[in-house]
Amino acid sequence: MTTPVPPEGAVPPPGCPAHASAAPARPRPDYSGVPAPEGRDPATEVDNPNIGPGRARRLNGPDAERDQQGLYDTLRLEYGEVAPVLLPRDVPAWLVLGHEENRFVCAHPELFTTDGREWRLLQDGTVGPDHPMAPIFMWQPVCAFVEGEEHERLREPLEENLRVTDLRELRRLVQTGTYTLLNDLCEEGFCDLTEDYCERLPMIVLLGLFGMSHLYDDRFLEAARDLIKGTETANASNEHLMRLFRAEVERARVEPGDDFASQLLAHRAGMNAREVSEHLRIVLIAAYETTANLLANAMRILLVQMEVRGRVGAGRLNIYEAIEQALWDEPPFSAMLGRYALQDVEVGGRLIRKGDAVMLGYAAGNVDTRVRPELDAPVRDNRSHLAFGRGPHACPGQYLGRQLCQLALDDLLAWFPDMHLAVPSSQLRWSGSLLSRHLVELPVRFEPRSQRDEESIGTFGVPLPKGAGIFPPPDEEHDLMPVEVPDGVLEAEREAGEWRAAKKRREQAEQDGPAPVDAAAGDAGAEAEGLLPGPRRPLRDWLRR
Repeated sequence: MTTPVPPEGAVPPPGCPAHASAAPARPRPDYSGVPAPEGRDPATEVDNPNIGPGRARRLNGPDAERDQQGLYDTLRLEYGEVAPVLLPRDVPAWLVLGHEENRFVCAHPELFTTDGREWRLLQDGTVGPDHPMAPIFMWQPVCAFVEGEEHERLREPLEENLRVTDLRELRRLVQTGTYTLLNDLCEEGFCDLTEDYCERLPMIVLLGLFGMSHLYDDRFLEAARDLIKGTETANASNEHLMRLFRAEVERARVEPGDDFASQLLAHRAGMNAREVSEHLRIVLIAAYETTANLLANAMRILLVQMEVRGRVGAGRLNIYEAIEQALWDEPPFSAMLGRYALQDVEVGGRLIRKGDAVMLGYAAGNVDTRVRPELDAPVRDNRSHLAFGRGPHACPGQYLGRQLCQLALDDLLAWFPDMHLAVPSSQLRWSGSLLSRHLVELPVRFEPRSQRDEESIGTFGVPLPKGAGIFPPPDEEHDLMPVEVPDGVLEAEREAGEWRAAKKRREQAEQDGPAPVDAAAGDAGAEAEGLLPGPRRPLRDWLRR
């Protein structure tokens, strides 16, 4: 079955009010091009929620998201290096699993464009602005959705401004953010590194670097996370963030300063207000998601892999190497939708038709046996992973992300050098979405200690002397800082980890509920915010045992 391509401009822009009320009924997706694997028994798959129309496997849903890599392995066994899959609402697409095949798709913009308007299912109305993944595939005036000269024009301001980031300012922001997040936790003796540190510090630092620290709050974080998950609230989260970014651009236009929005507006590329606001979103969200996941995954490597811990302590493995290992094992984005075939082309033995959507499988490609025959072998200085993409659209901020993570890990280990996992590593839980996978929690314990004063900022995260041990040998005694127990705290409570400061803060947060909606945002904004996901639950039960 082939679908005629409508003329240029036939697809209305996202959110166009003229088309909102008269949107056509969504046609049934076309599965005629989805091949069924040989040797599959349909009788055994009738009740399998992970199998959709055409017997293709779904990439979303509890089963698929619980074990992403297992799903990728199954697809590779069934189809090879390129597999037919189903997106939310059972929309068909192709997932590239092979390392070489991913690099091929990225390196040939003349065959695969990032312009979502070339997607046949968008042209025929099968998918539209109401789809959960619309914020990812609907065309926007950003460098990630254009090619050629227009891509160079829009990407150049980003590269130049990210490249000149002052590393001293980056270090100052990391140290200040670390102090803010960890100082209250010192006395508790435990924390969830995922929620208390890894998911918060990157956004604090990035908003500080871009001159938008006033935007930071829990709602901003939740919307940033929700945007890329393909959930039914993703569009509302997207609109919440875009209202904030549009206001920032208007402020920068009226009163220009040293912030990121002002720098983009003043660049010789001549970016207009919409282009700048859209780039604020794509840079911040992409940088935040990748850095938060990378930070948690690298810290997990240091905590879990005893062999790695030993080499860190002996000075034979630095934080940078742990970060590169995490980029191989758990890339911040496990997959990415965003390539559309400009002509019929064969990849990995599969015929991809013109107008088909193609997903890049970063996590699957990183474990391709052709490049990693032994997954347990350390990668050392091998940087041929797919974590930051490849080709003209490779992540322009990957250097900044690596530096931020390295500084954040340095500071964290300097604050709590005796830190260790609070649960067996086998009990760590993961949460998967269509495009990423991250640790639900990373519980750690350490010996409680008194808080620092603000004058101590700047004394953490300094380079360790050569040969200095970050982690003490597990079978060796080591000195710990003296513990200050607040008056009235029972010894039994302290041993159980029930420090009142943590409990009261989180109980108060539950009682206060979400922050009030700003009336200035307008009625439409308030209605959209009602669709936003609720805040995550506070510190996990296992930390209160």
